Amino acid sequence: MKRIALLILGVMAVSTGAQAQGRGGAPPPPPPLAPGASQADVDKALLAAPANMKDQATVIKWKPDFTYDTLRKGTNRLVCYDRSGFPQQQPFSIQCTSIANLDREVQNLKAEAAGDRTKSEAILNAMEKDGTRVKPEYGSLWHILAGPDREHARPHHSTVAVPGATTQSTGLPDNPRQGGAWIMNAGTTTAHIMIPGQ
Repeated sequence: MKRIALLILGVMAVSTGAQAQGRGGAPPPPPPLAPGASQADVDKALLAAPANMKDQATVIKWKPDFTYDTLRKGTNRLVCYDRSGFPQQQPFSIQCTSIANLDREVQNLKAEAAGDRTKSEAILNAMEKDGTRVKPEYGSLWHILAGPDREHARPHHSTVAVPGATTQSTGLPDNPRQGGAWIMNAGTTTAHIMIPGQ
């Protein structure tokens, strides 16, 4: 009986130690690149990624027809991509968001391809009105790093998608006058929380 008790205690100790090591051990290495993918392209796209999600993020590269190639398939829900020089984007522009938001990003890219902000906003507003605008994942973040070049790029802002949210549903104001977080485009699929200084 003593041997069985010692064996059980030994198994429990090894199991607990392995679990603790799994939680506190070294993080897993980044996933491998897809065949033909460039490490430089991946590194550039990850510049906007939060540090705690960067190593396991998916990285894609947009094609002219608004489809994309996956340069690295990650293990978390973050996806990052380079938008440098795209219509209506700065010469250096990197973005990261939830992988669930890629269909919405395709709509953004197609609208921005009109080349003029007024035209692209009209296209997106028409989609909003007729119900074809894809909703972003509620609570997902959008991280943007942009500037005239890499050396002068700065975090543009981070926003939290809250499609359909209003002042009534969240208690947040729909303008920045109070100086705190606020909802921009309240009541639409584009509703998002703006955080001052972010």
